[in-house]
Amino acid sequence: MQATVETISNLERRMTVSVPVQSLEEEVAQRINRMARTVKLPGFRPGKVPLGMVRQQYGAQVRNEVLSDAVERSFNDAVEQNKLRVAGYPNIEHKPYAEADDKIEYIATFEVFPEVAIADLSKIKIERPVLELGEADVKKTIDVLLRQRATFEAVKRASKKGDKLNISLIASIDGAEVERTDANGLDLVIGEGGRFPAFEDELTGNKVGSNKVFEVAYPEGHKPEQLAGKTVSYDVTFNTVEQAKLPEFDADFARGLGVEDGDVEKMREEIKGSLKQEVEKRVRAKLKEQAFQALLDNSTLDVPKAFINAEIGRLIQATENNLKQRGVDLSNVNLEPALFEEQAQRNASLRLILSELVNANDLQANAQQVRAMVDVFAQSFERPADVVTWYYADVKRLDEPAALATEENIVEWVLKSAKVADKKVKFDDLMGNA
Repeated sequence: MQATVETISNLERRMTVSVPVQSLEEEVAQRINRMARTVKLPGFRPGKVPLGMVRQQYGAQVRNEVLSDAVERSFNDAVEQNKLRVAGYPNIEHKPYAEADDKIEYIATFEVFPEVAIADLSKIKIERPVLELGEADVKKTIDVLLRQRATFEAVKRASKKGDKLNISLIASIDGAEVERTDANGLDLVIGEGGRFPAFEDELTGNKVGSNKVFEVAYPEGHKPEQLAGKTVSYDVTFNTVEQAKLPEFDADFARGLGVEDGDVEKMREEIKGSLKQEVEKRVRAKLKEQAFQALLDNSTLDVPKAFINAEIGRLIQATENNLKQRGVDLSNVNLEPALFEEQAQRNASLRLILSELVNANDLQANAQQVRAMVDVFAQSFERPADVVTWYYADVKRLDEPAALATEENIVEWVLKSAKVADKKVKFDDLMGNA
């Protein structure tokens, strides 16, 4: 085998490889001989077909298989000999195998892994969120739990924040209808979030059976994009108005949350403990976000196109799966790869940076760290020991906790390198309730 490598660009390589055919003909003969022991042809018992007929019937196929295997084998050998780290799949071009005489010559074009340079992080500033969990925060969480379990009863008064409505709606832009509710109308709770505030403001002060026509001007950059910068005219009929009725914070409520003896104070302590775990989780997430962004901002590398394209494909697939779960007809959806290119570039870059950092600084999670992460996962289940047993019953199940534990090692490495300052935060800001 002979191989020469040409550099096309920072990442692209063109490798020309030639493999003598003579050494492969023996392998072709051996495969045909083995095939002759079991091959079936009309008029012959298995294994009794003359070798010449087997060669005539299957010779070209076997030769192609042997030469194809030789190309794959020689490519891997040439890559190893030239100490190349191939990124993605190579594009291999060669003449038809039937035209090969004394050698096979092919050209493989591919990308290699980039060099990753991570700058000094000692001047990078990272803020560590600090939150002293108070009784008011626990009460606020209990209030949320109560609201989540509220029942609703019809009222004759005008609607206000917190009420549940059923409305019939027609929305138009420049006189053209863009949305209409079906016969069941639309259920919503005023003030629960997720809708443009100006729209929800118009829903207050209305009684059952009333009709209201109003306009809402959406700002540039609004999501969804089809409403951005547009003024939408709404024609709304109020079918029902219901007020929330919160459950009592008592033994029945406690039992509903899994406290079998109905001890309210025990429930309060369990809520507080869960809240502490959630606060710690949010703090770690904020630190990870800042650490990863610092690595992206302070690293230089060229990202292989193969990696970006693969990540675009993954993002499109994930989006399609999400839309399917929401009942969206994908035949009406066109997910252009360009929509995902920026995110794919970021994801692929970060993956390469993290891989380089782990290898260069031996940050791979050890067995104790993986077990600690599994224990964290198990905490939220009723029988943690069973969850731990499930994870360790199949080594592949440990991939996720191992990856997360390794990411925590990376974050700790960044925090030791950067300037970290504590910053007090409000409960709502940290929990995303603002």
